[in-house]
Amino acid sequence: MTTTAPGRGGRAGLDAAAVSEALALGDCGEVAGDAGRRAQYSADASNYRRVPLAVVFPRERRHVLNTLAVCRRLGVPVTSRGAGTSTSGQAVGAGVVLDFSRHFNRLLALDPQAGAATVQPGIVLDDLQKAASAHGLLFGADPSTHSRCTLGGMIGNNACGSHSLAWGRTADNVLELEVVTYRGTVVRLGEMTQREIDEAVAVGDDRGQLIASLHRLARNNLATLRTKLGRFPRQVSGYALEHLLPERRFNLARALVGSEGTLAVVLSATVRLISPPPARALVVLGFQDTGAAADAVPALLEHRLLALEGLDQALTDIVTRPRTRAAIDSLPAARAWLFAELGAASDESADTLPLRATELAETARQTTGFTGSEIVTDPARARRLWRIREDGAGLATRTPDGAEAWPGWEDAAVPPDRLGSYLRQFTQLLTRHGLQGAVYGHFGEGCLHVRIDFDFTTEEGTAVFRAFVTDAAGLVTAHGGSLSGEHGDGQARSELLPLMYGPEVIALFEEFKEIWDPDNGLNPGMIVRPLPVDGNLRVSPHREPLPLAPPSRGFAFHADDGDFAKATRRCVGVGKCRAAAHRGDVMCPSYRVTLDEKDSTRGRARLLYEMTQGEVITDGWRSTEVRDALDLCLSCKGCSADCPVEVDMATYKSEFLYHHYRGRLRPVSHYTMGRLPRLSRLAARMPRLVNSLTASRLAPLVKRLGGIDGRREIPRFADETFLTWFRRRTPRGEGGRGPVLLWVDSFNNHFTPEVLRAGVAVLEDAGFRVQVPDGTQCCGLTWITTGQLGTARRIARRTTNALVPVVESGMPVVGLEPSCTAALKTDLPELLDGDGDGDRDDQARARALAEATLTLAELLARRAPDWQPPRIDAHSISQTHCHQHATSGFGADSELLRRMGVDNTTLASGCCGLAGNFGFERGHYDVSVAAGEQVLLPAVRSAAPDTHVLADGFSCRTQIAQRTDRTATHLAQLIARALPAATEPAATEPSATEPSATDKEPTCD
Repeated sequence: MTTTAPGRGGRAGLDAAAVSEALALGDCGEVAGDAGRRAQYSADASNYRRVPLAVVFPRERRHVLNTLAVCRRLGVPVTSRGAGTSTSGQAVGAGVVLDFSRHFNRLLALDPQAGAATVQPGIVLDDLQKAASAHGLLFGADPSTHSRCTLGGMIGNNACGSHSLAWGRTADNVLELEVVTYRGTVVRLGEMTQREIDEAVAVGDDRGQLIASLHRLARNNLATLRTKLGRFPRQVSGYALEHLLPERRFNLARALVGSEGTLAVVLSATVRLISPPPARALVVLGFQDTGAAADAVPALLEHRLLALEGLDQALTDIVTRPRTRAAIDSLPAARAWLFAELGAASDESADTLPLRATELAETARQTTGFTGSEIVTDPARARRLWRIREDGAGLATRTPDGAEAWPGWEDAAVPPDRLGSYLRQFTQLLTRHGLQGAVYGHFGEGCLHVRIDFDFTTEEGTAVFRAFVTDAAGLVTAHGGSLSGEHGDGQARSELLPLMYGPEVIALFEEFKEIWDPDNGLNPGMIVRPLPVDGNLRVSPHREPLPLAPPSRGFAFHADDGDFAKATRRCVGVGKCRAAAHRGDVMCPSYRVTLDEKDSTRGRARLLYEMTQGEVITDGWRSTEVRDALDLCLSCKGCSADCPVEVDMATYKSEFLYHHYRGRLRPVSHYTMGRLPRLSRLAARMPRLVNSLTASRLAPLVKRLGGIDGRREIPRFADETFLTWFRRRTPRGEGGRGPVLLWVDSFNNHFTPEVLRAGVAVLEDAGFRVQVPDGTQCCGLTWITTGQLGTARRIARRTTNALVPVVESGMPVVGLEPSCTAALKTDLPELLDGDGDGDRDDQARARALAEATLTLAELLARRAPDWQPPRIDAHSISQTHCHQHATSGFGADSELLRRMGVDNTTLASGCCGLAGNFGFERGHYDVSVAAGEQVLLPAVRSAAPDTHVLADGFSCRTQIAQRTDRTATHLAQLIARALPAATEPAATEPSATEPSATDKEPTCD
């Protein structure tokens, strides 16, 4: 069959539609060539951007083979992709992208006796680890992206991770590979004896010819392979031709590892599993700077470590999130740290770990620049500390002053005994080029990660980038190192390989590539015949962004200099949002259900950024592709806390909806649920009539007209609102602690006033005099989530103005509905400066209100630390509301429950799935329920009858009530029910001539 070499011209005139049609007709599995999909796959976690013609999601082996056949016929190159977390640009391509992660991701076999597993390339590492752990085993390589990276991607880059010091790289743990070449030859690879080589060659088929050519290459270049390659463990750059040596048993599987998808496509992999140590100890060592930490490495390596990781204070200074900040603040006083992990060899030797840890700390104490140490014995704390290191790739993408930082030289490695010298000269090189970056990485193996504040927006900045990486390549070569230590070369470093290897080795690499892929059809431009290091940059002065109209903003985006495009660039592609079950995280509920890139925070951020560029997504704010991708975003704000770079997709979604529907007809749910506070006040005039209507035979029609899914029950309005009850009661208690303003949210006021009444009882028992806002104030949450930001801003301005006396008096504001509390704390300050010409007094008032706003547990902890809550000896499970998770966390609540004697389990459940209007809207029901069914709802159903189910969020309680036979309780209710019994003073009936609070003119519209 005649083929067209895609890397050498390709077939002219092919467009995305034609390629997609050919793939669909060719039985290639799920095929997508629409603008939205192509935009989602235009980048990985690198500096580079290449828009593919189509994306294929194979389900079966034949789909992979058929895709290659179609692409071969069309002369289109193919790029294999796992989780898309590569930082060097090798997971993006201009042809067809094969995404194995979605469907081609099964565990095919696991043999505990042999210590081996066979997997498809799309399997996520943590899924393999979970299956292996059931047999007391694990896969040795463990990169920080373990919760979402795939084995295929690890094989492509020769990933290593924190424990490669003890357990090796991916190559060291691969036993056998089954691969297919671009020309369709399927080959099983592994170690081969000379007899096996001779037998294969004698057959004379495509496989035999391939093996013969590879064996001839090795035989003719033995000296070069022995002296230039494989000199130290982290020499990952280029092709691993050293594995073709006879003393390495001509191991073609290991030679293929690290080839970045340029030689063959992996169909399956058989990998080695090992037995982890039964016990571990973490020793945190502090140093005066990273140079001193690097100098200490050789001495520390004498202690048989599992891991030796380094952190620079420049990295930890970037962290602002309270929970992560708390872990950092507990580190020994220093400007750099080493995390050293020891492992027991057996159950009997576990008791030797404390002594070994002490000896390790003593060795560190004798090194220059040592400042202190701590032996961490609490596994939970050790996990929190390791998480700082795992999040390094994301944390380092912003400098402490907010500037953007980028990969490009984040992966160089040198022999460990030369690390100190290299690091100091590297720091000098940064200074010489006017750059800065936070250093971290695998110090025990001499591998440094750093993100640098390159300026890709200008010609001068791009020239500095090119000059710097060229100089850095010379520096690492002078130290006997490798341009890449585990991330691969990709477009970031392939052009620089001649500086490291010279012409002889580069010629061997080219010959190796030619043997495997003479058509240059697999990931062309990587390793050999490279693309320029400063080409295809994601941010480039050569590409004019689309001028988005209208110019006014909804939100201020203060942290991104008011630049929406810069805000979307926060997503650098580390893909933590693709972790389907990262314990304790909320992000990203819809992705956890669909496992579709378009429903991840990253996928949505990619589309929004492409929208600002105007090349693939061409209709700006009116884009239907972006609208559809944002449709399943629950606006849970989980990403703002869980994403290492604090991408806030809920805010981005609101901003998009604001512009998308400006001056246009909106979905009906925006008019009903988006304006719920206004409609609730109308319903409160005749709640029984409204409830009768929504429970009658007309309910399906009501739901349909309101944009509500027919399977959802409409919550019942209370017979009496909280405000009506409160304004006719007599305060109780002495109020010795002073006044507190109870924020009266629309949800509890109209649907569950008993929650607010319980809040009053608790606050009064704690010694506060409870007040409520004058009139009927609102945070504007429902208008914000539906993108009605003009109205939301007017509501916010009225609210902040109304509360000026409260805030100026120093009175705390306590909220019982987490979503409204979060809106007061985070959304209003951004909203009131969003249009760029906001009144400075409004902005100052919003910030002051945000600072004054507390949760109930926070208020009691800060303002009433000596108050003794009632003793409740009981068990509970608690669901943390997403917005509380994102803003204040559950720490204060946990401590309050502990003081009460409650044995509480905080569910690692993520979002409940209802998420305000999301779970009610037509078209969202299945995802909403599926999100709840992942952890929360099964946990509620299986809880013992006497276990309290705690949920402060109205949405969470509603989801539980509608999907289980249990009723959830607000923390305030749990406490109030245990307070000493007292008779509530008789309420005063409202005057016949004075309207009740419910009847007053609403201020929230």
